[in-house]
Amino acid sequence: MDALLGLTLVALAVAAPFLYPRLTLRRALARPLPPAALAALRRYVPIHDRLDAGLQQQLHRLVKQFLHQKKFVGCAGLDVTDEMRVAIAGQACLLLLNRTTGVYPSLRTILLYPGAFAAARQDVGPGGVVTHFRQTMLGESWQDGRVVLSWDDTERGALSWDGQNVVLHEFAHQLDSESGNTNGAPYLGSRENYRNWAEVLSRDYAHLRRAAWLGSQDSVLDHYGATSPAEFFAVATESFFGKPWQLAQRHPALYEELSKFYRVDPRGWLDEPPAAIDPEPLAVPPAAVAPVLPANRSFAWANW
Repeated sequence: MDALLGLTLVALAVAAPFLYPRLTLRRALARPLPPAALAALRRYVPIHDRLDAGLQQQLHRLVKQFLHQKKFVGCAGLDVTDEMRVAIAGQACLLLLNRTTGVYPSLRTILLYPGAFAAARQDVGPGGVVTHFRQTMLGESWQDGRVVLSWDDTERGALSWDGQNVVLHEFAHQLDSESGNTNGAPYLGSRENYRNWAEVLSRDYAHLRRAAWLGSQDSVLDHYGATSPAEFFAVATESFFGKPWQLAQRHPALYEELSKFYRVDPRGWLDEPPAAIDPEPLAVPPAAVAPVLPANRSFAWANW
């Protein structure tokens, strides 16, 4: 009997680290969102009430899991409030609706600054000369389990909902990195999906690069997306959720690819804008349609 009891206690001790997180998560998910959290969710995700009941229920569950599993750390003296946590969780979890995926399983910590912050950078010039400098940032996404955000810009993007949203941008990078590389090609499931993705996004990336080079302002995509394929995907995600009507009209194939990936159609959540948008894509000479591909071509925007 003593031996059996001993074996049972050993088994429980071994299983506890695996069972306890599941048990606490189940309890967290069983509790409804407090009224204050629901009010914050409606404030910082202004399309909340336009979601159907099923999507609202999904979003609430995802937010509860996000808040339970992720650690928030205030930086530069910022006191992180529950409202801030809900604001970030709500926006980040919009990207997970209808998708069979974990709640950012590699992410552990959100570092939150009061405003824009300076990040250390280095540039390698000719002859291998390394120059160190500091760059002002609104947000950063790391593959080591961290996202860094400016609260001022998080709040502005949420309340204006105009296609400029630092949370959607940085958490799109988190989804991108789940494929193993942050290169503008998140996990898509099949070779055929990657072929379609590469064809459409490579073309529209080249269009945006051309527009940025010419100084044209006729695109619904921010020119920052011309920096790299990874930034293009993140910028396109911002426009997909913040300017869906304009993106669908200006870049219909891109909108379709993003709809297939995110499995939602945000046009149902926002009124169609009255101003007409030129439906014709920006004309680009054939020689200009040659995007800079990531160094690692595996599952990136290669020519399949």
